[in-house]
Amino acid sequence: MKNLSLIFLLFCVSELHAQNYVISGYVREASSGEALIGATVVNTENPSIGQAANVYGYYSFELPKGVYTLRASYVGYQTKTVEINLNSNQSINFDLKEESTNLEEVVVSARRKDENVSSVKMSTENLKIEKIKSIPALFGEVDVIKSIQLLPGVSSAGEGTTGMFVRGGSSDQNLILLDEATVYNASHLLGFFSVFNPDAIKNVEIYKGGIPARYGGRISSILDIQMREGNNKQYQASGGIGSISSRFTVEGPIVKDESSFLVSGRRTYADVFLGLSNNEDIRDNTLYFYDLNAKMNYKLSEKDKIYASGYFGRDKLGFQDLFGFDWGNATFSARWNHLFNEKLFLNTTALFSDFNYGFDVAVPGFEYTWTSGLKEYNLKLDFDYFLNNQNTIKFGVNSIYHIFSPVDIVSDNTALDSLDVAKDYAFENAIYFSNQQDFGEKLSIEYGLRYSSFARIGRDTITLYEEGQPYRPENEIGTEAYGSGELIKHYHGLEPRIGIRYLINSRNSIKVSYNRMRQYLQVATNATAGFPTDRWIPADSYIKPIIGDQVAAGYFKNLNENAWELSVETYYKWLQNVVDFLPGEDILLNDKIENAVASGKAWAYGAEFLIRKNVGKTTGWLGYTLSRTQRQIDGVANGNPYLARYDKTHDISLVVSHALTDRLQLSGNWVYNTGAAVSFPEGRYVIDGKSVPYYNDNVRNTSRMPDYHRMDLSLNWKLKSKRDWFDQELNFSLYNVYNRKNAFSIEFREVNNGDPNFNEDIDGPITSTRPESVKTALFGIIPSITYNFKIN
Repeated sequence: MKNLSLIFLLFCVSELHAQNYVISGYVREASSGEALIGATVVNTENPSIGQAANVYGYYSFELPKGVYTLRASYVGYQTKTVEINLNSNQSINFDLKEESTNLEEVVVSARRKDENVSSVKMSTENLKIEKIKSIPALFGEVDVIKSIQLLPGVSSAGEGTTGMFVRGGSSDQNLILLDEATVYNASHLLGFFSVFNPDAIKNVEIYKGGIPARYGGRISSILDIQMREGNNKQYQASGGIGSISSRFTVEGPIVKDESSFLVSGRRTYADVFLGLSNNEDIRDNTLYFYDLNAKMNYKLSEKDKIYASGYFGRDKLGFQDLFGFDWGNATFSARWNHLFNEKLFLNTTALFSDFNYGFDVAVPGFEYTWTSGLKEYNLKLDFDYFLNNQNTIKFGVNSIYHIFSPVDIVSDNTALDSLDVAKDYAFENAIYFSNQQDFGEKLSIEYGLRYSSFARIGRDTITLYEEGQPYRPENEIGTEAYGSGELIKHYHGLEPRIGIRYLINSRNSIKVSYNRMRQYLQVATNATAGFPTDRWIPADSYIKPIIGDQVAAGYFKNLNENAWELSVETYYKWLQNVVDFLPGEDILLNDKIENAVASGKAWAYGAEFLIRKNVGKTTGWLGYTLSRTQRQIDGVANGNPYLARYDKTHDISLVVSHALTDRLQLSGNWVYNTGAAVSFPEGRYVIDGKSVPYYNDNVRNTSRMPDYHRMDLSLNWKLKSKRDWFDQELNFSLYNVYNRKNAFSIEFREVNNGDPNFNEDIDGPITSTRPESVKTALFGIIPSITYNFKIN
């Protein structure tokens, strides 16, 4: 009732402003009809009065009766003005044409020119897809997530991998959304490529802190990715042929100016080259992945529009007929936009997400099939209410139904017994409210509150333990059975959010933010890179949800007519109920996960520095992060604080693009980071004549991998075409230009001092040996070439 009363009050308050008239509408790209997210429409006489378009390109603000000139603008597009005589509410749409820039005016930002200073947002980055495509990439595969890893506060899981850690959070603490649907595993080829085909992507935004109240479910970051809608003006086709994959996209109007579609596919063809081998063993292997993105939209009326989009991707790995491994994601989004009036906008979304993986092993005497996965059904209602020029209100509700399928093993007469770990079921619900309120020109505050709850439900049987004792087999006292749909455990709580921006002047601002997040799902894994076999586990009677709090403060400055951006941000994050593995425990086959893990606390803090140039022949950024991440968990490292596996003290990224001519663009990046914290053996001991490494369970992650650094270069060459309707270009890339042998793993072994052919696995006593570390590096210099085309 309180929430309904609040909404009613907002409507009543809006009537107090009846002397003003509302100007509203959409801002779109003229050539394709795509919504221009964040485009601004302002009153030219007083540019502080206006509004930025939402994710669907919709804007709304109000002015008193009179004659005005409105200006619509978006970086990289021609500004458009229109004069109006305002004597009633008016709907005005803007179609902006892309700007034809010369070399001195090249623009790479997807945001308004002064947003770095003027917006309440902090700890947020938006990357233009054209910029992402210009960054050199492994095997020439343009990658959204690897581009995100080049930003301050975001680090990679390892050489070439797409796993990412944001401000001291683990990889499962990032919520990755594709058209609002959750992507649980965003990697191809065991993490070396991400699942996002750049040809199908329109907008990429990451929130590292100051997370708005409409988002929830993860405590470290939100990576919000929107797919393109498709051209509603004309048919187009585009694609590319690269070193390891090819892409093809087709789009066009279903009904011109009313609806459109887009279909985009990508596939690798390593398996094609394997089939050409003279070696039969190699020829029978399998190695490839594929993606398919599809989207359509239809304008039902001036106030109603529907969208449907989907993604399906899969990886296939196989060794002859002996072993097969495949995994993949499927997502579906159905959305309905409805405009109640000029001020109230509703987006209703139904979502489905499915992640699953499986093994097939056909080794004689050891044959089995293993399947695992999870599904999510999600319904959301998100309202945007433009109360007045000083208040933009967002509120909504969200309900998710989770189904977890941990392990199902089917085996006949082999060394491995059949096993079916019971499915887990849960409901996750939330309601939120937020308001961005301007107090004059200098002070702006975005405040909000989210209430979330999580209900773990049956059917299931729960093991009971002695009260006050560790959750170990020796402390079991019985079981308790729950029927289908019966409540097993319920968690809930408030998640306050606030962000404050104080504008010192038009080029300088100070910002602070605080957010609390609750995460009811987490991954149980010994790896850091985010492998497909990672097991997602829900909060239950013994594993509590993670609660994360973060405070951040920053100084933001723009120079030279907003051509340069400078920022410094500091943050401190503290987490409750973080789980880690107990020494020597297994998780994949464990039906009582509480036996294998223990919970405790974690904290992370750091400073991020960024200098970025957005316009001119040379563009790019330099980012530096200084950070520390620690944990303290009973039963791990003797209960003492220890470094997280992904702790990296220093992280530097330099990204530069230079337009040599109208047709040639040279790009490069250089990265450096401190080696990850790891546990190395402290010695060795002998069992049955074999040397075995000794790890001290009383400490964890007291050593470091070698420092990592690498440089990549690429050259993009726009080829001349005799036909206006056909564009083509070549991209040449060099990954790891100076052939740095970065360590992917380090193995420790004993070698005989006198015998170079010593084998540590032979029987018998070991005498006169010395330890040796062996570094494994994945990649040397990797050249690649990609041919891209577009048919207009």
